Amino acid sequence: MSLHSVTPAELQEWPADSYLLIDIRDDEAADTGSIPGSVSLGRDRLLAGDFSLPSDRRLVFYCAFGVLSREIADELDDRGWCAWHLEGGYGKWLAEILKKESANEERRNGIEKSLRRQFRRDLMGKFVKAVNTYDLIQPGDRIAVCISGGKDSMLMAMLFKELKRRNKIPFDVIYLCMNPGYSDTTLGMIRGNAALLDIPLTMFETRIFDAVDHIDHSPCYICARMRRGYLYRQAKDLGCNKIALGHHYDDVIETTLMSILHSGQVQTMMPKLHSTNFEGMELIRPLYLIREADIKKWRDANGLQFIRCACHFTDTCSVDGHGGEGSKRLETKRLIAELKKSNPHVEGNIFKSMQNIHLNAVLGYTLRGESHSFLDSYTDTSQ
Repeated sequence: MSLHSVTPAELQEWPADSYLLIDIRDDEAADTGSIPGSVSLGRDRLLAGDFSLPSDRRLVFYCAFGVLSREIADELDDRGWCAWHLEGGYGKWLAEILKKESANEERRNGIEKSLRRQFRRDLMGKFVKAVNTYDLIQPGDRIAVCISGGKDSMLMAMLFKELKRRNKIPFDVIYLCMNPGYSDTTLGMIRGNAALLDIPLTMFETRIFDAVDHIDHSPCYICARMRRGYLYRQAKDLGCNKIALGHHYDDVIETTLMSILHSGQVQTMMPKLHSTNFEGMELIRPLYLIREADIKKWRDANGLQFIRCACHFTDTCSVDGHGGEGSKRLETKRLIAELKKSNPHVEGNIFKSMQNIHLNAVLGYTLRGESHSFLDSYTDTSQ
């Protein structure tokens, strides 16, 4: 252990007025949750000296998993500050908290009840609506509910549990979680939340992180593609005919806009798809109509904290160029938020546009791999 490092357990022994805990993660990461009592201060501001902090207390910096915070602590220590870094970062702190909470049955019951009461319309209601509207579940289905450890997939698992409790559709579920090379801290976070929410995980291991570690161009995109293939294969081996992913309404509209801006095509994220590589397998997205803001409200109302991205690029993606689609998605999210200021209906309009396409007013389209042009039927004046 470094002279200027402290573990979450050791930090609890320090007098509260002897240190200041500083979160150096970006806004998106901090939005997933933070350590109570900490203040948020970006890495760039700290390195530029653009801050005002007490000089009579130890400054304890933390990031996602303790990578960048060590660098910051060393740099500021050299400048004369009493700088420390939190070993394992937010991830290790959260994993230790979840160990204590996992056996709290009263807390678990309260979280489950919130889906039946406070969030019955915005979460459970829209989940059921998507299942019915897009015919996502049929009697006899065996569905692999894919758990990444983030807020979306954990909520999806809870909604599936509630749907099973109602028992209106006879189907089976397996809560499938892949370990592509997580650290012990990350595994502790995922297992801790699963235990708290009473989600019985079926875990399997791959070496995806090692495979994409040295890929410079779009490692996140390649990682996502590899993950999906492994999930399909494992689900099929377990006797499943479907996998369920936790993409929500906001993911759909962001994907639609990203397709136009970055790929030069009009394409959206579909509520269900037949697998092209795994015969008889289907992908479904039952959170399709649920807004991300409502997922966050459920998370925050219940005091839940989840991981954002669990790969080892998480701490460094903002400074070493990693991020791939993730950075483009964040840009698109911000663009939509900016457009919404002048047009509050912009999100709904993007979503509706994908089911309101006028083929006689487009230059061309592709159907089942075959390209068509408006010129094909231009001379037919009856249309």
